[in-house]
Amino acid sequence: MSATAPAWQGSVECDGCAFRRFGLFADLHAEDLAHQPFPIDRLSFGAGDPLYQEGGRGRAVFSIVGGVVKLERLSPSGDRRIVRLHRSGDAIGLEALLGLDYEHTAIALRPMSVCRIPSVAIDDLGQRSSRLVKQLMARWHQAVHQADLCLTLLSTGSARARVARLLLYLSSEGRSHVCDGLTREDMAALLSITVETASRVVAEFRRRGVITAMGGNRFLLATGALREIAEN
Repeated sequence: MSATAPAWQGSVECDGCAFRRFGLFADLHAEDLAHQPFPIDRLSFGAGDPLYQEGGRGRAVFSIVGGVVKLERLSPSGDRRIVRLHRSGDAIGLEALLGLDYEHTAIALRPMSVCRIPSVAIDDLGQRSSRLVKQLMARWHQAVHQADLCLTLLSTGSARARVARLLLYLSSEGRSHVCDGLTREDMAALLSITVETASRVVAEFRRRGVITAMGGNRFLLATGALREIAEN
């Protein structure tokens, strides 16, 4: 996969960052961050750009400031499979904290911004703050929850129900009526259906007025109708 170099937006001082309350350092106090001896870079990626590659050396954790990222793995047969999606506030690449190589390829689904936090920086802060240790445990739990979500909601039931659940998830569990969707190929890789089936279901939803195309892969959702389909 060809990689476009991320755009560097500058180094971040976490103590004064408005995003911090949503990110990995949410529970830290000002004194924990008073002397930040390590660089934390704010990076932007375009749609389709990889943040890191499966098997690459894990050197940093990525805290998502805005956007959606997919985590992919290759099966023994060489097939691509999306195993999880992550959004703003999530932390990915946590295996780097254990000195492990990255277990997935992380790819931006749309233009996005992240904070790249060196694992050595997190180790240093963790030795000085039990609050960070608790937050890290919460992030590990969140990763397990996301994996469970893909298994229980996005890999079971009819193709129509799976697509409906995915669209609701991408619209913040139905709290928004607008959804930045996936390509049909990504839908198929995530939902364990064929590309043809994904295309057919989306076309059916459009004909029935369950979703309305807004250009690209952006849709206006009839969330009530989608919930009915998702529950069947």
